[in-house]
Amino acid sequence: MAYVLGFFFADGSYDVNPRGSEYFSFQITDKKLLHDIRDALGSDHKISVRPPRNPNDSIQYRLQIGSKEMCADLQKLGVSKNKSHTATFPKVPKKYVGAFIHGYFDGDGNVWSGVTHKQRKVQGMTLLTGFTSCSEKFLVGLQSQNQKHGLGKGSLFKLKNNNAFRLQYSAKDSIILFNLMYDSLSCNRLSLQRKKKVFERFIEKTAAL
Repeated sequence: MAYVLGFFFADGSYDVNPRGSEYFSFQITDKKLLHDIRDALGSDHKISVRPPRNPNDSIQYRLQIGSKEMCADLQKLGVSKNKSHTATFPKVPKKYVGAFIHGYFDGDGNVWSGVTHKQRKVQGMTLLTGFTSCSEKFLVGLQSQNQKHGLGKGSLFKLKNNNAFRLQYSAKDSIILFNLMYDSLSCNRLSLQRKKKVFERFIEKTAAL
């Protein structure tokens, strides 16, 4: 549930229709992960398919669940209809923080590995990890939680020509973050393997140097 909550903070939405019915939803491109999230929630709600509007767009898969009780719980955790801009880092028990961050990372995080100083004779491998949010307060809270788990401050900045903010970490902190997110509690089938593999390839290559 901590992973699902983290993923919801990144890629979920909470809405109230004109009749007052409350529901929350996920709309993502990864069909398998959405099925796994639905299973984790114990739901049998239909997953709908949203065809791409443009040729370069991907197919979107949507899960919508109506539950006043669950929506009330989300509100207690700081979720609102405008959560993208107002969200703050919720109170998560310490042993589940890694799973929550893992979920948020799979939704609104990115990781990149590559070669630095290509123009020099001696080149090196680097690893960059980032989190994006329209709520600076959320990223400040995430930054604080990460520091409690051994990471440095990283770099928090506003993106150019965008209303969003990014919290970014270099290689050393990225490895600590990897261990935090993919520990025995959070590393289960609820995970985007393509992101995990970037970390693993970097660790494998640098270990061989």
